[in-house]
Amino acid sequence: MKLAKAYSFSRYGGPEVLTPIEIPVREPLPDEVLIRVAAIGINPSDVKNVAGYFGTRLPRIPGRDFAGVIVAGAGRQGEEVWGSGPGFGVDRDGAFVEYLCVPSSWVGKKPSCLSMEAAAAVGVPYVTAWSALIVAGGLMPEETVLIVGAAGAVGRAAIHIARWRKARVIAVSRSASALPGADDLISAREPDWPRRVVGLTEGKGVDLALDTIGGEFFEPCLKTLRTGGRQLAIASHPPVVSFNLVDFFHGAKRLIGVDSMALRGEEIARILEELRAGFEEGELTPPSVRTWPFASAKDALSAAKARPGEKQVLVFDPS
Repeated sequence: MKLAKAYSFSRYGGPEVLTPIEIPVREPLPDEVLIRVAAIGINPSDVKNVAGYFGTRLPRIPGRDFAGVIVAGAGRQGEEVWGSGPGFGVDRDGAFVEYLCVPSSWVGKKPSCLSMEAAAAVGVPYVTAWSALIVAGGLMPEETVLIVGAAGAVGRAAIHIARWRKARVIAVSRSASALPGADDLISAREPDWPRRVVGLTEGKGVDLALDTIGGEFFEPCLKTLRTGGRQLAIASHPPVVSFNLVDFFHGAKRLIGVDSMALRGEEIARILEELRAGFEEGELTPPSVRTWPFASAKDALSAAKARPGEKQVLVFDPS
């Protein structure tokens, strides 16, 4: 029986809880494909998962995003694919593995213009940004979108997607001095940054706001919306927030929650297919990455924890 290299964790903690293991490589069912994984993108959610934030049942193989080559199944042998598994690393074993067997409908063709490493880095940030802005938010051309936490992985992806969709982008960030693609950049350290945002819209307010942080940014973000504007919430720390409900309903504002971890495999694959066109047309740009050999998974996870704004990617030796 062929064995695949993998990493698992049997207790919550930091990168040190990752343990190298070997697991059997099973034959794919008629509707499945077996993928030889080439690269694995590490997300902040992977760090949180290993630390126990999601209450994952243990032991578990972590990892959500991957790129590789189909070696068997569904008549797709030899196809280069990318994916971001539904519930990977939380509800089911994830992508920190050499060979991955999944339903064929969960994976699509990798953009031909992207390396395996770049493709593996796209998944969660771009899928989350797309499901928020396009699917939930219904962003339209010529609308003005505010992105709070714009220097993060999801924020940067959202900027590219919004510009591709011909929207005007106002970015708010605590750390970035420049964000390519943003029409306007405001420091979140300014005492009254919401007023600056509204001023940039001639006093009307933005059509759509994507709040990637929540917590203390939640209500200030609401204040930037035009009458009838909508706000997207994808995260919050702390989880409980307060706001002026009278202002909210007098402004006919809408609040929409988005949970990318609840997406089904087929939904993720459809979003990635939409994104593939953007990359191949040169409208979208993958994040820059730092690569690590698979044997250095602990170090890579440590880097992801210490520098969440940088994308870490595990790679297998192509031989």
